[in-house]
Amino acid sequence: MNWHGITVGYALSGSHCTLSEIMPQIQRFVDAGANVVPIVSTTIMTTDTRFGASADWQKTLGDITGNEIISTIVDAEPLGPSKRLDVLAIAPCTGNTTSKLANAMTDGPVLMAAKSQLRNQRPLVLAISTNDGLGLNAANIAKLLVTKNVYFVPFGQDNPQAKPNSLVARMDLVMETCEAALQGKQLQPLLIERFQYA
Repeated sequence: MNWHGITVGYALSGSHCTLSEIMPQIQRFVDAGANVVPIVSTTIMTTDTRFGASADWQKTLGDITGNEIISTIVDAEPLGPSKRLDVLAIAPCTGNTTSKLANAMTDGPVLMAAKSQLRNQRPLVLAISTNDGLGLNAANIAKLLVTKNVYFVPFGQDNPQAKPNSLVARMDLVMETCEAALQGKQLQPLLIERFQYA
């Protein structure tokens, strides 16, 4: 696919353990010619973890995309009327973000961007990363699976022995899922194995 002339919104919510896996995927879009607009949750903007300092992740995002980070509801709101984004990926998409999105809550920049995208009937791609995907969040995932213009990066259980409710997407398939979503298609297979048998 020719990504030149296509604007990709790339939103990150607070699954800090997946951020190092995500940055190369953002680089793939840029290398393919897409204009990538980074959008981050308040958690990403304000929290240092054992997986890295917030300032370092912000710098990496800016260096890769060459665009300013959208980090407030006020900055995200114009994405709706401007119809700026051709496709929006939330990767990683935490259980918290999943549950709020499924229940029409808009309390941060990532959710405002998602609301704007759905308002414009444009594709929204979710790469879930949640410890309760087969727990209380299963109902929210199911709700979003049948929502118009919402697509999922293929996902599966990442550690069924130690964390039987945990679901994580194949982050290396974000671009392929976005490409399919721009054509109105769900990348298949949707349910995959994320773990190796011993």
